[in-house]
Amino acid sequence: MADFDALKTFLPGQAAFCRGAGSPTSALVIEAMAQRLGEGGPFDDFLRPWAEASGRTIYDAAAPLRALGALHYLVLSGRAPELAALYTEAEPDPVALAAAIDAAARAHAPLFAPFMASPPQTNEVGRSLALVGGFLEIVAKTGLPLRCLELGASAGLNMNWSRFGYRFGEGAGWGDPGAPVQLSGAWTGGTPPHPAVEVVETLGCDQNPIDVRDEDAALRLQSYVWVGQTLRMQRLRGAIQLMRQTGAGLVRADAADWAETHVHPTPGLATVVYHSVFLQYPPKATQARIRAAIEAAGAAATADAPVAWLRLEPDPANVGGPMEVRLTAWPDGEERLLARAHPHGASVDWLG
Repeated sequence: MADFDALKTFLPGQAAFCRGAGSPTSALVIEAMAQRLGEGGPFDDFLRPWAEASGRTIYDAAAPLRALGALHYLVLSGRAPELAALYTEAEPDPVALAAAIDAAARAHAPLFAPFMASPPQTNEVGRSLALVGGFLEIVAKTGLPLRCLELGASAGLNMNWSRFGYRFGEGAGWGDPGAPVQLSGAWTGGTPPHPAVEVVETLGCDQNPIDVRDEDAALRLQSYVWVGQTLRMQRLRGAIQLMRQTGAGLVRADAADWAETHVHPTPGLATVVYHSVFLQYPPKATQARIRAAIEAAGAAATADAPVAWLRLEPDPANVGGPMEVRLTAWPDGEERLLARAHPHGASVDWLG
């Protein structure tokens, strides 16, 4: 029988992260899971695949966040009214919360299967605040319209990054001040350039894309927002509205296959491949193929048909710390660290 020691060691750190991100209720839920693991409760079954996994494997799989999303879905869909009542409290009683999540999980165990089968597909809208500076740098350098290709686009919400409004600290802003998505955060350092941007093509892929035109799919997406994060939820709902209006070109595809087909220089356009908190999830062989496809396109780039690779991903030397915004631009192949950022875009330290 699994002893769950690895999970019990990992989960307190995940709970602390949730609490630090303004979601004490999510922290309490994860702590309740940890306390009851190995006692035959429903979360034993849901989390058993990671019972003896390494901390890195649990982190990469976002295992506890899968269960957290399933519970929030029960609340948002009206299936767990007792749990919903506790979720409205600023910080519910831990004993009552633990009993409520166990009861909800037992009553709706089959619903957990699709949540536990894949990592959360948040593709957090706030991440565009960290990425937008990279797009602006590319336009300022090339003076060309953009062809934007997103890997692991989930519901495609960040494919509409150029239609959002942004504030870089106290003063500078960029984008549409009347857009349904307005992004700002704790911004430090300088600010990116402010060129006019023309996006002429927007494409994206995901292994399991979410069609936000479907109400239940949109609700599932909202379930991955942690309890009490009102601003995140507001931004997400605005982005869902915008995606329904624009219908950006999102398809179901393996990221490596798609990159090998779509990532190529295009005369008169700057081709930008981008992703956020994605590259840790595909198998190593898929990661290698993605990198190879991008680098091959870069090797074929010219001044009139440049290629750029923009990404927000964990710092390999400081997993759990601020994420890195990196930009590699061809034809010269220069790689730059543009910023360090919170994974949800709550803070950006601009270095670019």
